[in-house]
Amino acid sequence: METLAVVMEKPEHLALRRLDLVEATADDIVVDVAWSGISTGTERLLWTGRMPQFPGLGYPLVPGYESVGTVVMAGEASGHRVGESVFVPGSRGFRDARGLFGGAASRLVVAGRRAVTLDEAGSGPEGVLMALAATAVHAVQAQGAALPDLIVGHGVLGRLLARVAVALGASPVVWEKNPERQAGAAGYTVLDPDADSRRDYPTIYDVSGDESLVDPLISRLAPGGELVLAGFYERPISFAFAPAFMREARIRIAAEWREADLDLTRRLIASGRLSLDGLITHTQPACNAEAAYRTAFGDARCLKMILDWRAHP
Repeated sequence: METLAVVMEKPEHLALRRLDLVEATADDIVVDVAWSGISTGTERLLWTGRMPQFPGLGYPLVPGYESVGTVVMAGEASGHRVGESVFVPGSRGFRDARGLFGGAASRLVVAGRRAVTLDEAGSGPEGVLMALAATAVHAVQAQGAALPDLIVGHGVLGRLLARVAVALGASPVVWEKNPERQAGAAGYTVLDPDADSRRDYPTIYDVSGDESLVDPLISRLAPGGELVLAGFYERPISFAFAPAFMREARIRIAAEWREADLDLTRRLIASGRLSLDGLITHTQPACNAEAAYRTAFGDARCLKMILDWRAHP
C-alpha cells in the first residue's frame, strides 16, 4: 500500500509525496485520514530543526500526531472494525521516512491499541483536538495536582487548559500579551500580564514554551506555590535559586497524555462540560500543506490549522 504524506525532508523543507506503507498485521488497522492537525509546538521545532533530540528523531520524517479518519481494514486482533471513526495519535508505518510522529498522511497503518474509537459527535474535524485536550487534562490530573489559578498563554492549549479547569470547577486567570489572542474567554478572565499586579498565585501553569518566563513566574507565586511547565521547551531551563528558595517554590513538568486522560476528556465532552468549539480557525486541503504550515507557524490569528485529506486517497 501507498499513502500521500507530508514529509519534512530537512528543516524548512517540506514536500507532499507518496510513501510505501508497511504491511498491516493482525494487530493493526488501516485508516483513511479525513483531517490532521498541525501542532505549533513540537511541529514548529521539527520545522525549524530545533527539536531536542529524541530516540527515532531524524529526517526525512512525517510529522503530525492529531489525525481523525475511518478504519478501512482491521486485523482480527486489532480491537476495531471496518467503518469505525478513530482518532490516531501518529504512526510509524512508513517504509522510507521516519514516523516519530507520523500522522500527517492520507492513509495510515497503526497498531489498533493506539487508535481511539470516536462517537459520531467526535468524528468531525474537532476530533483532531482530542490529544491536546487530553494533554490539558493530564496536566491537572497528576497526583496531588491543583487546578490552575493562572495560565500563561491563550493559544489553543492554553484555551483548552482553561476550559478543562472551568469544567472541573476552577476560575483561572489567563495571561496573553498578543491582543489578537485575548478574545474568546468562556468562564475565565484573560489579562495582559502587565495589567496584573498579583504576586500570590498558588498554582501557575505555563503553556508558552518560553523558558525565559520561569524566573518572572516564580516571582508571582504564593509561598509554597507550584509552577507547572506544561508547554514544550527547546532550550535548557534554569532559574535563580534565591527567589525560589524564599517562596519554597515547587516546579513540576507535565508530559503527554495517557489513556485515562483521554477517557476523562471524552466524558467531559460527552457531558457538555468541555467544548472544543471555536478552536479550529484555519483549514487547508492537504495539497496546500506547505502554505498551511507557514500560516500555522507565522499567523497569530491561527489557533489551530487542520489539513483536509478527503480529496487525496
